[in-house]
Amino acid sequence: MPQLSFKGQTVIVTGAGGGLGKAYSLLFASRGANVVVNDFNKDAAQKVVDEITKGGGKAVVNNSSATDGEAVIKSALDAFGNVTILINNAGILRDKGFKNMSDQEWDQIMAVHLKGSYACAKAAWPHFQKQGFGRIVNTASAAGLYGNFGQANYSAAKMALVGFTKALAVEGARYNIRATVIAPMAASAMTETIMPPEMLANLKPEFVAPFVLAITHPDAPDASGKIFEVGAGFIAEIRWERSKGAVFKTDKTFTPSAVQEKWEQITDFETDPEHPQGLPDFDIKAKIAESSKVTENPQASQEVRFDGKTVIVTGAGSGLGRAYALLYARLGANVVVNDVNGKAAQAIVDEITKAGGKAVAAVTSAEDGEGIVKTALDKFGGAHVLVANAGLARPSAFEKLSEKDWDEVLAVHLRSTYKCAKALWPIFLKQKYGRIVTMGSQSGLYGLPGLVNYSTAKAGILGFTKTLAIEGKKYNIFANVVVPSAGAAAGLGRAGHHVEAVKEEYIAPLVGYLSSDANDETTGGIFQIAGGWIAQIQWQRAGGHGFPVNKPLQPEDIIAKWKVLTDFDDGRATNPASTQEAFMQIAENFGNVDENAASGSDSGSPDSPYADPEDSEVVAEAKKEVPEPVEYSYTERDVILYNLGVGATEQELQWTYENHEDFAALPTFGVIPQFQASAGLSFDFLPNFNPAKLLHGEQYLSIKAPIPTSGELVNEARLVEVLDKGKAAAVTAIVVTKDKHTGKVIFENQSTMFIRGSGGFGGKRTGKDRGAASAENPIPKRKPDAVVEEKTLPIQAALYRLSGDSNPLHILPEFAAVGGFDKPILHGLCSMGISGKHVLKSFGEFTDIKVRFAGVVYPGETLVTEMWKEGDKVIFTTKVKERQTTVLAAAAATLANPDTPLKAKL
Repeated sequence: MPQLSFKGQTVIVTGAGGGLGKAYSLLFASRGANVVVNDFNKDAAQKVVDEITKGGGKAVVNNSSATDGEAVIKSALDAFGNVTILINNAGILRDKGFKNMSDQEWDQIMAVHLKGSYACAKAAWPHFQKQGFGRIVNTASAAGLYGNFGQANYSAAKMALVGFTKALAVEGARYNIRATVIAPMAASAMTETIMPPEMLANLKPEFVAPFVLAITHPDAPDASGKIFEVGAGFIAEIRWERSKGAVFKTDKTFTPSAVQEKWEQITDFETDPEHPQGLPDFDIKAKIAESSKVTENPQASQEVRFDGKTVIVTGAGSGLGRAYALLYARLGANVVVNDVNGKAAQAIVDEITKAGGKAVAAVTSAEDGEGIVKTALDKFGGAHVLVANAGLARPSAFEKLSEKDWDEVLAVHLRSTYKCAKALWPIFLKQKYGRIVTMGSQSGLYGLPGLVNYSTAKAGILGFTKTLAIEGKKYNIFANVVVPSAGAAAGLGRAGHHVEAVKEEYIAPLVGYLSSDANDETTGGIFQIAGGWIAQIQWQRAGGHGFPVNKPLQPEDIIAKWKVLTDFDDGRATNPASTQEAFMQIAENFGNVDENAASGSDSGSPDSPYADPEDSEVVAEAKKEVPEPVEYSYTERDVILYNLGVGATEQELQWTYENHEDFAALPTFGVIPQFQASAGLSFDFLPNFNPAKLLHGEQYLSIKAPIPTSGELVNEARLVEVLDKGKAAAVTAIVVTKDKHTGKVIFENQSTMFIRGSGGFGGKRTGKDRGAASAENPIPKRKPDAVVEEKTLPIQAALYRLSGDSNPLHILPEFAAVGGFDKPILHGLCSMGISGKHVLKSFGEFTDIKVRFAGVVYPGETLVTEMWKEGDKVIFTTKVKERQTTVLAAAAATLANPDTPLKAKL
C-alpha cells in the first residue's frame, strides 16, 4: 500500500521531550505532519523540535503543563492554523505502597494523567467538531488494566483513561471524532524506573509509534473506542468478556448465602461467555423473565453473617447505599451510615435501631475518610468492611462540560473511594483482615455519551480496586468491584421503580457476599448484577500479531495485519489477569527475528545493552558476559538488622519493630541484596588485576518500587563501563534486583571500582553521562539547609557485618593493619546508609542516592551530614567531626516529594 501521508495534519503530542512522545513527534513529522512538541522541560522539547526542523519538518515547542489545555491547543492554532490529532502522552510516576501513599502523590498523578488528558481534549474538541474530523489517542497502561503493586494512584488514573476514551468515542462518532486508548510497553523515563536495561533494549518506542500513526490517519481502520496493548513489536486488541452467570429468584431468599451457593456458576467462563462492548449490554426484560422462572434460591450450608463486624457504607442515605446498610444491619453488623445529608443518614440509622440493629450516622463528605473511620472507631471500636458507594452525576455533552463538573464527579467517586480506603488501610493491615467493595458502572466499562466525567471516574475505580486487591491479598484484605443496575438505571425507565426484580435490595446480596468471611478467595474481581442475574467480567485479549524486532516497523505493516490484530475468534484469544501475564506474550516476541532482514540492522538488539563503539575489544567481549543471577532471600529480621547497622535506635520503632504499622526498611537497604552479585563479577579481563588493589569509588542506588519488608529477590549483574585511566582502571557495574516471583525491578545499583595497576588496555578514558549516577553534585556556595550529627557506635562495623559484609577489613585488627589502618574501619556503604537516613529524616523519602567514597570512618567517630536542597535534589557531604575529614563527597539524593517543606533539624 502507498505510504501514509500526514501532510496538512497538525498533531499535538504531550510529554514529547523524550521516550514515546519523542518517537511519536519524529515519526509524524517524517510523514509530513505539523507537530506541537509539548513538554514541561523546554530544553528537551526544543531538542526534539530541532531534530525535526533539521530534517526538513515543521514543529514548535509548547512547554505549558498539559493541565492547561487551552494553552497547548493555542500553540497549534497560532503556529499552524489548525489542530487535527491529539496524542495525550504526558505522564509521571509516584509509586508507593498504598499504606505509605500520600494525598499529594495521589493528586499529582490524577492531575498529570487525567486532568491533563481532559484539558487538552476539551480544548481541542470544538475545533474537531467544527471541521468534522479529529483523532485522539489516550495512554493507559497494563497497570491500569490489571492493577499493579505500589501503583494504586497510577492504576486508577490509567484505567480512568479507558473510560474517558470510550465515552469520547461515543460522543464523537457523529462528528467523525475518533478516540482510541493504548496500553504501551516501551522504554521511557518512566519505564526505566521499573524495568531492567536488557529488557528495555527490546522495548523501543519505535515499536509503538507506528501503531499510533496507523490509527490516526484519515484513512485508518476504525479503532474508535477500542483498547490496544502494544510493545516490542507485539500488538493486540483487548475487550471485556463476561460469564453467562447465574439467575436468582428476587425475593427474601435472595441472600449473600444464596450467592455463595451459586458462586461457581457465577464465575464460570467456560459456558457461553459473552463479549458486550457497549450499552445496552444485556436485555433487562429477558433477565427478569429468567429470574421469575426460578422456583427457589438454595442457601449455603452456613448462613453468611456479620456479627461483631463494623461496616462503613458511604452515600448510604438513600438508594443502593440504604439497601446495603439495611442488609448488613439485618445480618448482625454494626453499620456506619455515611451521607452528606444528615437527615437522610439519621433516618436510616433510626430504621436500623428500631429493628434492633446497631448503627451510627457519619454526616460528612465521603472524601473525609479519616472522619468517617473515626466515627466507626469511636462508636464501635473497629472497622472491617468498606462499601464505597457515594456518588453523583453531572450529565453534560463534552463540549459543555465544565471544569467544576469534571472535578466534582472525580472527587466524589474516585478520590472519596481512595480516601476511605486509605483511612482504613492501616487498620486492616494491623488486624490482617479487611473487605472493600467499590461501585463500578456500565458507563465505566463502555463509556456513555453525556457522562464523560462519570465514565472516567467509574473506570478509575476499577484500576484502583485491582491494585488494592494485589497489595492487600497477603494481609487477608480483599477488594472487588460491583457494577449494579437497579431501578431506572436498569434500563426500564421510571417504570422500573415499580418492578420488584430491579429494586436496590436485590443488589445488596452480592455486595454482602463479597464483603463477608465466606468469601475467602475472590479478590480483584468485577461483577455485574441486575434483575436477579449476576455475572463476572474479565479481560479477553485477541491473539494479536508479533512483528519482527530486527527491522523497522511501519504504519503500513500494521494496517496490513489489522484483521489479525483485532480477531478474537481465531482460537488464539487469551485472558491475562495480571501485568505479568499480559507482559509474557509481549516478551515472547523478543526473539521474533526476520532472517531475511539485513544483518547489523540498527533496529536489532546489541550483544550487551551497554555496548559502546569506543570500547576496546577486550572490554567489548567482557561486557557480553552474562553472569548467573544471584538470589537473595530475607525476612523482617534482616531488615531490622540492617536498620540497626546504620544507626536506627530502639526508639525508632518504625525501623526496629516488625509489628509497627509503618514498619519499613530504610531506603539504602537496597545496597544489601546486590552484595554477592556485584562481588561475583570477574575483573580478570583487566591486565595485572589484583583484588587487593581494588577500591570502592562510588555507589549509586535507585529505588524502583516500594521495598518489601521480606521477600525473595534475584540479582542480575552486568558491566556498564570500563575506563582506562593509564595506571588504573575504573570499572562500573550495574546490578538490577528483581522480585523473584513477579519480575518487577525493586532496586538498581551502580558501583564504580578503581583498580590500581590495571590500566593500559586501551579504550576510552572518559565516561558517559549516566545522569544522577555520575553527577558531580557541586556544593552550593551558601550555608547548609540542614545539618545532622550522629556518633557511631564502637561496635558499628561489627553490627553492619550482620547484613552480609564478609570483608575482614571491618572486623579484624590484624587485617586492618595490613591495609594501613589503625583499626578496623566502617564499611563505606554503612556511612552511606547513615547519611541516607539523615536525608530521609530531614527532607523525606528519596528515589535515588549517589555517593563518592572520599575517606574512612572508624567506629565510634561522629558523622556530620551537611545538606543543601536544590530543586528536587538534596546535595550533601559527610565528614568525620573528630578529624574534620570528608568521607562522602559528590553526593546527592533525588526527592520523591520535592515540594514537601524542610523538616525540623534533628
